[in-house]
Amino acid sequence: MKKIILACTASLGLLFALNAAAQEKNNMNREYMEAMNKMHQPMMDAAMIKDADVSFVKGMIAHHQGAIDMAKIELKYGKDPALKALARNIIKAQQPEIKFMQQWLKKNIQINN
Repeated sequence: MKKIILACTASLGLLFALNAAAQEKNNMNREYMEAMNKMHQPMMDAAMIKDADVSFVKGMIAHHQGAIDMAKIELKYGKDPALKALARNIIKAQQPEIKFMQQWLKKNIQINN
């Protein structure tokens, strides 16, 4: 009887572990899709702007923010230390670039209007 209880307990533990792993994968996939969807429309909108500089900057802001969002997902779910380091570097590099582009946009939109 003890062996049956132990086997059932072990099986339940395994099922819970597998369920948790599957749920984490589902959450990761959902978060990646949300990040990609959030990025794509602003990039497509930017592609329709006739001013090449403004089009580039607006598209790149969305692109960089998407990279940051995906890097945060890697930090949350990833296991590989080298990829986690890359994700941290992406965030560190692209946040100032976004700030620069936002400032450029603010300055140059005012000049062009």
